[in-house]
Amino acid sequence: MKITTYFYINIFSLILIAILMSQGNAEAAKSEKATLAGGCFWCMEPPYEKLEGVKEVIPGYTGGHKDNPTYEEVSANITGHAEAVEIVYDPSKITYEEILEVYWRQINPTDDGGQFSDRGSSYRTAIFYHSDEQKKLAEKSREDLIKSGRFKKPIVTEILPASTFYRAEDYHQDYYKENPIRYKIYRFGSGRDRYLEQKWGDNVKTKAIGKKGKRYMKPSKDELKNKLTSLQYKVTQEDGTERAFDNTYWDNKKEGIYVDIVSGEPLFSSTSKFKSGTGWPSFTQPLVPENVLEKKDEGFFMERTEVRSMNADSHLGHLFPDGPEPTGLRYCINSASLRFVNKKDMEKEGYGEFLKLFKK
Repeated sequence: MKITTYFYINIFSLILIAILMSQGNAEAAKSEKATLAGGCFWCMEPPYEKLEGVKEVIPGYTGGHKDNPTYEEVSANITGHAEAVEIVYDPSKITYEEILEVYWRQINPTDDGGQFSDRGSSYRTAIFYHSDEQKKLAEKSREDLIKSGRFKKPIVTEILPASTFYRAEDYHQDYYKENPIRYKIYRFGSGRDRYLEQKWGDNVKTKAIGKKGKRYMKPSKDELKNKLTSLQYKVTQEDGTERAFDNTYWDNKKEGIYVDIVSGEPLFSSTSKFKSGTGWPSFTQPLVPENVLEKKDEGFFMERTEVRSMNADSHLGHLFPDGPEPTGLRYCINSASLRFVNKKDMEKEGYGEFLKLFKK
Protein backbone atom coordinates (compact mmCIF):
# COMPACT_ATOMS: atom_id res chain seq x y z
CA MET A 1 0.00 0.00 0.00
CA LYS A 2 2.81 2.41 0.90
CA ILE A 3 4.61 1.66 -2.37
CA THR A 4 1.46 2.44 -4.37
CA THR A 5 0.96 5.69 -2.44
CA TYR A 6 4.55 6.80 -3.01
CA PHE A 7 4.21 5.91 -6.69
CA TYR A 8 1.20 8.18 -7.16
CA ILE A 9 2.80 10.98 -5.12
CA ASN A 10 5.87 10.85 -7.34
CA ILE A 11 3.75 10.83 -10.51
CA PHE A 12 1.76 13.82 -9.23
CA SER A 13 4.97 15.68 -8.35
CA LEU A 14 6.39 15.09 -11.82
CA ILE A 15 3.20 16.33 -13.46
CA LEU A 16 3.17 19.45 -11.25
CA ILE A 17 6.83 20.18 -12.09
CA ALA A 18 6.08 19.76 -15.81
CA ILE A 19 3.14 22.18 -15.57
CA LEU A 20 5.20 24.78 -13.74
CA MET A 21 8.05 24.44 -16.26
CA SER A 22 5.67 24.82 -19.19
CA GLN A 23 4.18 27.94 -17.61
CA GLY A 24 7.65 29.35 -17.11
CA ASN A 25 8.59 28.61 -20.71
CA ALA A 26 5.36 30.21 -21.94
CA GLU A 27 6.07 33.28 -19.85
CA ALA A 28 9.60 33.49 -21.22
CA ALA A 29 8.28 33.12 -24.76
CA LYS A 30 6.15 36.22 -24.20
CA SER A 31 9.16 38.32 -23.27
CA GLU A 32 11.31 40.39 -25.61
CA LYS A 33 14.22 42.72 -24.96
CA ALA A 34 14.96 46.30 -25.91
CA THR A 35 18.40 47.77 -25.24
CA LEU A 36 18.74 51.55 -25.17
CA ALA A 37 21.52 53.95 -24.25
CA GLY A 38 20.39 57.39 -23.15
CA GLY A 39 23.10 58.82 -20.96
CA CYS A 40 23.04 58.13 -17.23
CA PHE A 41 21.20 54.84 -16.71
CA TRP A 42 19.83 56.04 -13.39
CA CYS A 43 17.56 58.37 -15.37
CA MET A 44 16.58 55.79 -17.98
CA GLU A 45 15.20 53.29 -15.49
CA PRO A 46 12.18 55.13 -13.96
CA PRO A 47 10.29 56.01 -17.19
CA TYR A 48 10.11 52.37 -18.25
CA GLU A 49 9.41 50.74 -14.90
CA LYS A 50 6.14 52.67 -14.78
CA LEU A 51 4.86 51.26 -18.08
CA GLU A 52 2.33 48.46 -18.27
CA GLY A 53 3.86 45.44 -19.96
CA VAL A 54 7.43 46.17 -18.87
CA LYS A 55 8.65 43.35 -16.63
CA GLU A 56 12.17 44.49 -15.76
CA VAL A 57 14.59 47.32 -16.44
CA ILE A 58 18.26 46.53 -15.89
CA PRO A 59 21.00 49.19 -15.93
CA GLY A 60 24.26 48.01 -17.44
CA TYR A 61 26.95 48.43 -20.06
CA THR A 62 27.09 47.45 -23.74
CA GLY A 63 28.54 48.32 -27.12
CA GLY A 64 32.21 48.14 -26.13
CA HIS A 65 35.19 45.80 -26.34
CA LYS A 66 36.01 44.90 -22.73
CA ASP A 67 34.53 41.86 -20.99
CA ASN A 68 32.90 42.38 -17.59
CA PRO A 69 33.64 46.10 -17.33
CA THR A 70 33.31 48.02 -14.07
CA TYR A 71 31.55 51.35 -13.62
CA GLU A 72 34.88 53.08 -13.06
CA GLU A 73 36.28 51.70 -16.33
CA VAL A 74 33.19 52.58 -18.35
CA SER A 75 32.91 56.12 -16.98
CA ALA A 76 36.60 56.65 -17.76
CA ASN A 77 35.69 56.11 -21.44
CA ILE A 78 38.33 53.40 -21.97
CA THR A 79 36.09 50.38 -22.67
CA GLY A 80 33.99 51.56 -25.62
CA HIS A 81 30.87 50.69 -23.63
CA ALA A 82 27.91 52.97 -23.08
CA GLU A 83 25.67 53.10 -20.05
CA ALA A 84 22.40 51.52 -21.13
CA VAL A 85 19.25 49.80 -19.94
CA GLU A 86 17.98 46.39 -20.96
CA ILE A 87 14.19 46.39 -20.95
CA VAL A 88 12.36 43.09 -20.70
CA TYR A 89 8.77 43.48 -21.89
CA ASP A 90 5.64 41.62 -22.92
CA PRO A 91 4.94 42.48 -26.59
CA SER A 92 1.27 41.60 -26.15
CA LYS A 93 0.93 44.54 -23.75
CA ILE A 94 3.42 47.10 -25.04
CA THR A 95 5.06 47.32 -28.45
CA TYR A 96 8.62 48.09 -29.43
CA GLU A 97 7.40 51.23 -31.21
CA GLU A 98 5.88 52.47 -27.96
CA ILE A 99 9.12 51.82 -26.11
CA LEU A 100 10.92 53.95 -28.69
CA GLU A 101 8.33 56.74 -28.34
CA VAL A 102 9.19 56.94 -24.66
CA TYR A 103 12.92 56.75 -25.44
CA TRP A 104 13.01 59.89 -27.60
CA ARG A 105 11.32 61.78 -24.76
CA GLN A 106 14.18 61.01 -22.35
CA ILE A 107 17.21 62.16 -24.36
CA ASN A 108 18.85 64.85 -26.45
CA PRO A 109 19.32 62.95 -29.73
CA THR A 110 21.39 65.78 -31.25
CA ASP A 111 24.26 65.57 -28.73
CA ASP A 112 27.18 63.41 -29.91
CA GLY A 113 29.38 64.20 -26.91
CA GLY A 114 27.32 62.75 -24.08
CA GLN A 115 24.04 63.65 -22.42
CA PHE A 116 23.40 66.84 -20.49
CA SER A 117 26.01 67.29 -17.72
CA ASP A 118 27.54 63.84 -18.35
CA ARG A 119 30.20 64.02 -21.05
CA GLY A 120 32.08 61.33 -22.94
CA SER A 121 31.32 58.38 -25.20
CA SER A 122 30.03 56.25 -22.33
CA TYR A 123 27.06 58.62 -22.11
CA ARG A 124 26.23 58.57 -25.83
CA THR A 125 22.77 57.69 -27.13
CA ALA A 126 22.16 54.53 -29.15
CA ILE A 127 19.47 51.99 -29.95
CA PHE A 128 20.78 48.42 -29.93
CA TYR A 129 18.46 46.19 -31.96
CA HIS A 130 17.93 42.46 -31.27
CA SER A 131 16.33 41.54 -34.61
CA ASP A 132 15.89 42.78 -38.16
CA GLU A 133 12.35 43.80 -37.23
CA GLN A 134 13.61 45.95 -34.35
CA LYS A 135 16.18 47.52 -36.68
CA LYS A 136 13.48 48.41 -39.21
CA LEU A 137 11.19 49.87 -36.52
CA ALA A 138 14.04 51.85 -34.95
CA GLU A 139 15.04 53.34 -38.30
CA LYS A 140 11.45 54.32 -39.03
CA SER A 141 11.05 55.83 -35.57
CA ARG A 142 14.21 57.91 -35.99
CA GLU A 143 13.11 59.01 -39.47
CA ASP A 144 9.71 60.06 -38.12
CA LEU A 145 11.46 62.12 -35.46
CA ILE A 146 13.62 63.83 -38.09
CA LYS A 147 10.59 64.61 -40.27
CA SER A 148 8.70 66.07 -37.31
CA GLY A 149 11.03 69.08 -37.31
CA ARG A 150 11.12 69.14 -33.52
CA PHE A 151 14.92 69.25 -33.50
CA LYS A 152 16.77 71.78 -35.64
CA LYS A 153 20.16 70.08 -35.29
CA PRO A 154 20.90 66.69 -36.90
CA ILE A 155 19.79 63.54 -35.04
CA VAL A 156 22.99 61.64 -34.15
CA THR A 157 21.55 58.68 -32.18
CA GLU A 158 22.98 55.51 -33.73
CA ILE A 159 21.10 52.28 -34.44
CA LEU A 160 23.42 49.33 -33.85
CA PRO A 161 23.23 45.54 -33.47
CA ALA A 162 22.95 44.40 -29.86
CA SER A 163 26.03 42.80 -28.34
CA THR A 164 26.76 41.36 -24.90
CA PHE A 165 25.00 43.30 -22.17
CA TYR A 166 26.78 43.45 -18.80
CA ARG A 167 24.60 44.08 -15.77
CA ALA A 168 25.85 47.03 -13.72
CA GLU A 169 26.88 46.73 -10.09
CA ASP A 170 24.08 46.14 -7.56
CA TYR A 171 24.25 49.66 -6.15
CA HIS A 172 23.23 51.01 -9.58
CA GLN A 173 20.07 48.88 -9.73
CA ASP A 174 16.94 50.85 -8.75
CA TYR A 175 19.16 53.74 -7.72
CA TYR A 176 16.24 56.19 -7.89
CA LYS A 177 14.36 54.08 -5.34
CA GLU A 178 17.26 53.25 -3.04
CA ASN A 179 18.72 56.77 -2.99
CA PRO A 180 15.79 59.07 -3.82
CA ILE A 181 17.29 62.31 -2.45
CA ARG A 182 20.66 61.87 -4.15
CA TYR A 183 18.92 60.86 -7.36
CA LYS A 184 16.68 63.94 -7.38
CA ILE A 185 19.59 66.27 -6.67
CA TYR A 186 21.64 64.68 -9.46
CA ARG A 187 18.78 64.70 -11.95
CA PHE A 188 17.87 68.32 -11.28
CA GLY A 189 21.50 69.40 -11.55
CA SER A 190 22.04 67.52 -14.80
CA GLY A 191 19.66 69.79 -16.72
CA ARG A 192 17.85 66.84 -18.26
CA ASP A 193 14.36 67.76 -17.09
CA ARG A 194 14.69 71.42 -18.12
CA TYR A 195 15.75 70.39 -21.61
CA LEU A 196 12.99 67.80 -22.01
CA GLU A 197 10.35 70.22 -20.78
CA GLN A 198 11.56 72.80 -23.29
CA LYS A 199 11.46 70.33 -26.18
CA TRP A 200 8.38 68.28 -25.34
CA GLY A 201 6.31 70.29 -22.88
CA ASP A 202 3.35 68.29 -21.57
CA ASN A 203 4.21 65.45 -23.96
CA VAL A 204 7.28 64.34 -22.00
CA LYS A 205 4.97 61.87 -20.30
CA THR A 206 2.82 59.44 -22.25
CA LYS A 207 -0.65 58.18 -21.48
CA ALA A 208 -1.73 54.60 -22.10
CA ILE A 209 -5.20 53.55 -23.18
CA GLY A 210 -6.87 50.77 -25.07
CA LYS A 211 -5.80 47.18 -25.46
CA LYS A 212 -2.22 45.98 -25.73
CA GLY A 213 -1.03 49.19 -24.06
CA LYS A 214 -1.49 51.23 -27.23
CA ARG A 215 -0.49 54.84 -26.74
CA TYR A 216 -1.88 57.90 -28.47
CA MET A 217 0.36 60.92 -28.46
CA LYS A 218 -0.34 64.62 -28.89
CA PRO A 219 2.31 66.19 -31.15
CA SER A 220 3.96 69.52 -30.37
CA LYS A 221 2.32 72.81 -31.29
CA ASP A 222 4.62 73.28 -34.29
CA GLU A 223 3.92 69.72 -35.50
CA LEU A 224 0.18 70.32 -35.20
CA LYS A 225 0.37 73.47 -37.28
CA ASN A 226 2.16 71.53 -40.00
CA LYS A 227 -0.16 68.51 -39.76
CA LEU A 228 -3.59 70.12 -39.44
CA THR A 229 -5.54 72.39 -41.73
CA SER A 230 -6.34 75.85 -40.38
CA LEU A 231 -9.91 74.72 -39.63
CA GLN A 232 -8.80 71.52 -37.89
CA TYR A 233 -6.37 73.52 -35.75
CA LYS A 234 -9.00 76.15 -34.88
CA VAL A 235 -11.56 73.53 -33.86
CA THR A 236 -9.31 71.11 -31.92
CA GLN A 237 -6.87 73.57 -30.32
CA GLU A 238 -8.92 76.78 -30.06
CA ASP A 239 -12.38 75.29 -29.32
CA GLY A 240 -13.82 76.47 -32.63
CA THR A 241 -16.93 75.23 -34.44
CA GLU A 242 -17.22 74.41 -38.13
CA ARG A 243 -20.22 75.28 -40.30
CA ALA A 244 -23.22 72.96 -40.29
CA PHE A 245 -23.90 70.97 -43.48
CA ASP A 246 -20.54 72.15 -44.83
CA ASN A 247 -18.17 69.62 -43.28
CA THR A 248 -16.67 66.28 -44.21
CA TYR A 249 -18.63 63.68 -42.26
CA TRP A 250 -22.07 65.09 -41.47
CA ASP A 251 -23.65 62.82 -44.12
CA ASN A 252 -21.06 60.02 -44.21
CA LYS A 253 -22.82 56.65 -44.38
CA LYS A 254 -19.79 54.36 -44.76
CA GLU A 255 -18.95 51.67 -42.20
CA GLY A 256 -15.93 52.33 -40.03
CA ILE A 257 -14.73 54.24 -36.98
CA TYR A 258 -13.89 57.86 -36.23
CA VAL A 259 -10.60 58.65 -34.49
CA ASP A 260 -9.07 61.85 -33.12
CA ILE A 261 -7.47 63.79 -35.98
CA VAL A 262 -4.63 64.76 -33.62
CA SER A 263 -3.74 61.55 -31.77
CA GLY A 264 -5.57 58.74 -33.54
CA GLU A 265 -7.33 57.57 -30.39
CA PRO A 266 -10.64 55.82 -31.28
CA LEU A 267 -13.69 57.90 -30.42
CA PHE A 268 -16.89 56.89 -32.26
CA SER A 269 -18.24 54.20 -34.59
CA SER A 270 -20.54 54.36 -37.60
CA THR A 271 -22.70 51.82 -35.73
CA SER A 272 -23.79 54.57 -33.29
CA LYS A 273 -24.03 57.39 -35.88
CA PHE A 274 -27.47 58.72 -36.72
CA LYS A 275 -29.06 61.43 -38.85
CA SER A 276 -29.82 64.26 -36.44
CA GLY A 277 -30.73 66.96 -38.95
CA THR A 278 -28.27 69.37 -37.32
CA GLY A 279 -25.63 69.28 -40.06
CA TRP A 280 -22.90 67.80 -37.86
CA PRO A 281 -21.89 64.17 -37.27
CA SER A 282 -24.02 62.84 -34.43
CA PHE A 283 -23.56 59.72 -32.31
CA THR A 284 -25.54 58.06 -29.54
CA GLN A 285 -22.46 56.87 -27.65
CA PRO A 286 -18.63 56.78 -27.75
CA LEU A 287 -16.74 53.79 -29.11
CA VAL A 288 -14.28 53.88 -26.18
CA PRO A 289 -16.01 55.78 -23.33
CA GLU A 290 -12.79 56.58 -21.44
CA ASN A 291 -11.44 58.41 -24.51
CA VAL A 292 -14.28 60.95 -24.49
CA LEU A 293 -14.30 63.35 -21.55
CA GLU A 294 -17.15 65.62 -20.51
CA LYS A 295 -16.57 69.18 -19.31
CA LYS A 296 -18.92 71.96 -18.24
CA ASP A 297 -19.08 74.77 -20.82
CA GLU A 298 -20.68 78.07 -19.78
CA GLY A 299 -19.93 80.00 -22.98
CA PHE A 300 -22.53 81.79 -25.13
CA PHE A 301 -24.55 82.69 -22.02
CA MET A 302 -25.70 79.10 -21.47
CA GLU A 303 -24.49 75.97 -19.78
CA ARG A 304 -23.60 73.08 -22.06
CA THR A 305 -21.54 69.90 -21.82
CA GLU A 306 -18.39 70.02 -23.91
CA VAL A 307 -16.72 66.77 -24.99
CA ARG A 308 -12.95 66.45 -25.42
CA SER A 309 -10.58 63.59 -26.22
CA MET A 310 -8.63 62.17 -23.29
CA ASN A 311 -5.08 61.93 -24.66
CA ALA A 312 -4.88 64.75 -27.18
CA ASP A 313 -7.28 67.03 -25.24
CA SER A 314 -8.87 67.99 -28.55
CA HIS A 315 -12.13 69.91 -28.55
CA LEU A 316 -14.63 67.57 -30.20
CA GLY A 317 -18.05 69.16 -29.78
CA HIS A 318 -20.92 69.01 -27.29
CA LEU A 319 -23.25 66.47 -25.68
CA PHE A 320 -27.04 66.96 -25.63
CA PRO A 321 -29.83 64.91 -23.98
CA ASP A 322 -32.04 64.82 -27.10
CA GLY A 323 -30.77 61.77 -28.96
CA PRO A 324 -32.57 58.56 -29.93
CA GLU A 325 -32.62 55.28 -28.07
CA PRO A 326 -30.86 53.35 -26.62
CA THR A 327 -29.04 56.18 -24.82
CA GLY A 328 -31.18 59.25 -25.45
CA LEU A 329 -27.93 61.18 -26.02
CA ARG A 330 -26.58 63.16 -28.96
CA TYR A 331 -22.84 63.61 -29.25
CA CYS A 332 -22.67 66.51 -31.70
CA ILE A 333 -19.12 66.41 -33.08
CA ASN A 334 -17.09 68.58 -35.45
CA SER A 335 -15.87 66.71 -38.54
CA ALA A 336 -12.66 68.74 -38.26
CA SER A 337 -11.86 66.90 -35.01
CA LEU A 338 -12.17 63.51 -36.64
CA ARG A 339 -10.51 61.17 -39.10
CA PHE A 340 -12.63 58.39 -40.57
CA VAL A 341 -11.07 54.91 -40.83
CA ASN A 342 -12.96 52.75 -43.30
CA LYS A 343 -13.86 49.24 -42.17
CA LYS A 344 -11.62 47.71 -44.85
CA ASP A 345 -8.61 49.67 -43.55
CA MET A 346 -9.09 49.15 -39.83
CA GLU A 347 -6.90 46.06 -39.50
CA LYS A 348 -3.86 47.53 -41.24
CA GLU A 349 -4.17 50.81 -39.33
CA GLY A 350 -4.15 49.04 -35.97
CA TYR A 351 -7.87 49.15 -35.13
CA GLY A 352 -8.65 45.49 -35.89
CA GLU A 353 -10.03 44.92 -32.39
CA PHE A 354 -13.15 46.92 -33.39
CA LEU A 355 -14.00 44.90 -36.51
CA LYS A 356 -16.32 42.72 -34.41
CA LEU A 357 -18.77 45.64 -34.40
CA PHE A 358 -19.49 45.06 -38.08
CA LYS A 359 -20.02 41.31 -38.06
CA LYS A 360 -23.62 40.53 -38.97
